Amino acid sequence: MVSLNKIFWIFAKIGAFTIGGGIPMIAAIKKELVERKWLTDEDFVDIITLAQTAPGLFAVNIAILTGHRLRGTKGSVVATVASCLPPFLIILLVAMFFTTFKDNEYVIRAFKGIRPVVVALIAVPMMDMIKATRMRWWSWLIVLSAMLLVCFLSVSPIYILICVIVVAAFISWYNNKKEVRK
Repeated sequence: MVSLNKIFWIFAKIGAFTIGGGIPMIAAIKKELVERKWLTDEDFVDIITLAQTAPGLFAVNIAILTGHRLRGTKGSVVATVASCLPPFLIILLVAMFFTTFKDNEYVIRAFKGIRPVVVALIAVPMMDMIKATRMRWWSWLIVLSAMLLVCFLSVSPIYILICVIVVAAFISWYNNKKEVRK
């Protein structure tokens, strides 16, 4: 069993050193938790999927679900506090001093330099998730359709999710009905 102290320090480290919010945290969380064998790849994909679909902040949802998987309610609380505390303190410091340095050329360059890193931090876990899910042709069709609808037709992702949920529920209902007939 993983100690609450270890959960706290792992999530505090993740919260302190991941820039860009929840999605860039995925790679760090996977490295820390799957490589330590606290979670399996399948557990990790399940947590990411649930965190993405639950309301609220993605990073907080990941912390809640992972903490719960590791140590129940106490684990959820510890992981959530630990992942939120460092960014809160960092934002507090930035807010206190940013107005003084916001026009500083070095600060502007630093923020511009961070942008490509954040893109990579988002892309790498997405590729890992694609590999872990072993998608079929129809899954790829859904992914590409959703990307095209969002990027080129400006369709809200909410509508896409609702449509996919309705279609998946219908297919599940139909398959269950078909099995009952056999």
